[in-house]
Amino acid sequence: MFPKWFDKWNADNPTNIFGPAIAVGVVGSAIFFAALVVTWGNPYQTESMQTGPRGTGMSVPEYNVSRSAPDPTIEAYYTEEPYIPEGGEELAKDIYENVQVLGELTDDNFNRLMLAMTQWVAPEEGCAYCHGDGDLETYGADDLYTKVVSRRMIEMTQNINEYWDGHVNAVDEVGVNCYTCHRGQNVPSDIWFNVTPVNENASGWAAVQNRATSMSSSTSLPSSALEVYLTDYDSMVNVHDLDSRVAGVPGLTEDVATIQKTEMTFSLMNYFANSLGVNCVFCHNSRAFYDAGQYTPQWGIAQMGRQMVIELNQEYLIPLEDTYPPERLGPIFADAPKAACRTCHKGYQRPMQGMNVTDDWPELVSSEAPVYE
Repeated sequence: MFPKWFDKWNADNPTNIFGPAIAVGVVGSAIFFAALVVTWGNPYQTESMQTGPRGTGMSVPEYNVSRSAPDPTIEAYYTEEPYIPEGGEELAKDIYENVQVLGELTDDNFNRLMLAMTQWVAPEEGCAYCHGDGDLETYGADDLYTKVVSRRMIEMTQNINEYWDGHVNAVDEVGVNCYTCHRGQNVPSDIWFNVTPVNENASGWAAVQNRATSMSSSTSLPSSALEVYLTDYDSMVNVHDLDSRVAGVPGLTEDVATIQKTEMTFSLMNYFANSLGVNCVFCHNSRAFYDAGQYTPQWGIAQMGRQMVIELNQEYLIPLEDTYPPERLGPIFADAPKAACRTCHKGYQRPMQGMNVTDDWPELVSSEAPVYE
């Protein structure tokens, strides 16, 4: 009744009764696992997004379990349709004291936006986070730094949507609002502070690298890339020349980059890739990284994004250094918190996976009086 190989095994190994059972168990388990994979799907299956011509290796592979997983912060997003003004309503600037921004809103829409901001930024503290625990009559005071900062952040959000449309709406009309960065937290995740030198025992170039920091994506690359490339309008992102000998002096002659500048560029590119959950060929042609004529459209969007972040840091965030209390400043140099790509993207190609966050909030699209449709 048993297979011949089983009878032969028993005859040759009369005392070994476990060997055949183990063999049958291993084979059976393999068949069972294969059946599960076929039935439920391969959890390690990937899908690639082609970013360039076929045959160049330009694709961004991603595990399906990650690609299909929703951004966990989207579920907590609060939104509410605006109240369409009928005309003649009293405006917020005429009702409340010290309304320096959003004063052109009707009372209903002004309070609607204030409610949303508490949900986006301070869901636990509520209105008291910016206005304190006093009565409504005290809400006009600027006693708390949070209110002063919030006013400036509203202006920054309006500036992004109004003047950086080519970046935030490059693929579709989505825009940004407070939740894009805050995600229900008082302080957005993935902000950054100055940390260099990271090695106080060394000077020169060695002082900014070979220490794992979030700015260098925990690599040995320089940690100063964000400080240079995301705060300086004149900083050029480049690498050393492909030729072994070129005219000019690295670091002194324009467009002649040093090896150190090249490493800093690699650090920035690594940060970009991790911020968006992509690889190099999302923007570059893998056979000619240096050839601007073979860049993908995403490269132009990223370039515009870098210039946008520089403006946000220089015009809005860094000047608030004297407004923040000590506990909100950087742990090393007491500098103001700054933004970067990951502050909005959170590891996704598009913040909040491309959700439109301005359709219900025309008040944040422009510094002018909102247009309701």
